[in-house]
Amino acid sequence: MKVAIPINKQLILFDGVCNLCNSSVNFIIKRDKKNTFLFTPLQSQLGKQIIEEYNIDTNKTDSILLYIPEKGITYKSTAALKVASHLGFPANILSVFRIVPAFIRNWVYDFIAKNRYKWFGKKERCMIPSPELKSKFLE
Repeated sequence: MKVAIPINKQLILFDGVCNLCNSSVNFIIKRDKKNTFLFTPLQSQLGKQIIEEYNIDTNKTDSILLYIPEKGITYKSTAALKVASHLGFPANILSVFRIVPAFIRNWVYDFIAKNRYKWFGKKERCMIPSPELKSKFLE
């Protein structure tokens, strides 16, 4: 399966019912000055297809995935930091944390991901983008 997204775009898959994830998507949209990112919930048909295609265990990786057509999928802290590197100052400074070994970054990431519903809450269903933002979402 080849995910059809426009050239020079990257697709962020996120947990559509997670309040932290939805807030993160809004944060990215506000700072994505080069219009690099598109979004789809993990719960969407497209999200499920990508998860299946790349054999992703959603019990281990369930909050953010970054799909770059030429490069494939990255996840967890590496995905978050790659996204940050495309955002404007000061958010792009976060990408400096890529020097921290992935096993340490992912331990912190997993701790937050494991507790995200308890700390930030959960919606009944996926976020519905406003008409102005609809073009940034696939499915």
